Amino acid sequence: METFLVEPSWLETKLGSNDLAVLDCAWFAPEAGKTGLSAFHAEHIPTARHFDLNAASDGTSPYPNMMPDPVQFSAVVSALGIDNGTTVVIYDAGYVSARVWWMFHRFGHGKVFVLDGGLRRWKAEGRPLESGEAAPAIARSFEAKAPFTDIAGWVDVAIALSEGTAQVVDARMPDRFSGALPSGYPGLAPGHMPGAVNLPWTSMMRQDGDFRFISPQEADIAFRSAGIDPDQPIIATCGSGVTAAVLAFQLLRMGKTDWTIYDGSWNEWGRRDDLPKATIDPAIDIDSTI
Repeated sequence: METFLVEPSWLETKLGSNDLAVLDCAWFAPEAGKTGLSAFHAEHIPTARHFDLNAASDGTSPYPNMMPDPVQFSAVVSALGIDNGTTVVIYDAGYVSARVWWMFHRFGHGKVFVLDGGLRRWKAEGRPLESGEAAPAIARSFEAKAPFTDIAGWVDVAIALSEGTAQVVDARMPDRFSGALPSGYPGLAPGHMPGAVNLPWTSMMRQDGDFRFISPQEADIAFRSAGIDPDQPIIATCGSGVTAAVLAFQLLRMGKTDWTIYDGSWNEWGRRDDLPKATIDPAIDIDSTI
């Protein structure tokens, strides 16, 4: 078992262990028209519990998925039957696992891993599934530690773009980045930050059926091929701070620590009238698409 990932074969042998918590973190953007909880009820790994990203985000912020404070995160995690000695394995069928992993990592929990390939690989290998609600959790006491300073704000991004202090890397899909597709959030302009570089989160995972993360060596090549130097400071951004964590997760696997995540991401930047916006196609009228 490596520092960041676990294999499905390992996890299947550990299911039901008292010191293990398996978290299904299914979550969908508003345009999907479904919820993570409904996906969990439809199918999940045996003994898994649903980690509600919305409940674990800062509800006082006008922007979605913002990092909570240690008190809120501790309460959510404790209610899931997790304490500071619990090994946590996180999975989903898409791109959310890295975000939840980062939340645990940020609050000092070292025993947290992502299931490599997630639910899609688990199913492809014919491993067991359950449906319906999870059994009630017996609450434990989880205490979040003082968080790392790995979050950037819009001012940090603006300085990076104007002064070149960091590379701003956008993890959204190319059509979202370019503005060819709507932002995915009601009332949010399409496009991207002028000067940002697009490196889609999908480039960090194999797309040939098992959806494993590519190796650190392959990730290094992917960053450099996009014109990004992983040895220099990076601010990762996306739509709402979720897929940006995929890039950060891979940077950590590569041994890189000089990065931050712009937690507000395009949801904040795109709603601010005082910040510049760009599209690849100059014919796109940003104001008319809001």
